[in-house]
Amino acid sequence: MKTFLVALSLGLAVGLAMVTCGESGAASTPLAGSGWQLTSIESPAGPTTVDDPAAFTVAFDADGRAAFRLDCNRGGGSWQATAETPDSWTLSFGPIAVTRMMCPQPSLDTRVSAALADVGGWRIDDGQLTMTPASGGTILHWAPLA
Repeated sequence: MKTFLVALSLGLAVGLAMVTCGESGAASTPLAGSGWQLTSIESPAGPTTVDDPAAFTVAFDADGRAAFRLDCNRGGGSWQATAETPDSWTLSFGPIAVTRMMCPQPSLDTRVSAALADVGGWRIDDGQLTMTPASGGTILHWAPLA
């Protein structure tokens, strides 16, 4: 129990430090209040074009919450972005709770969900959002919601 309380206190202190250092958080980024649909995936196995971009969406609330549509599944969780330079931002999602419906196959839902868990950064080029991995894995390309 004592170990749990120490770990919880340390986690809260680190979280508070992250929020109070530099330009960070949800409301201070261009992602706040935006919505996106997935257009393509780049992975070590090769590129994949998403046939129905509207089936895979993310909406970033200014309060640090994100809502996801992953084919037939829905999800939500927290998000945090921090500016490292004017052109470089980190991005991370807290635990994402996702429904576990059996989507008609083939579906990209589990692949996209795994890629979201590994997101480490983002950028917007020519109006398109690119989420980059923390570990060199899958890159996700998004277009603004219509």
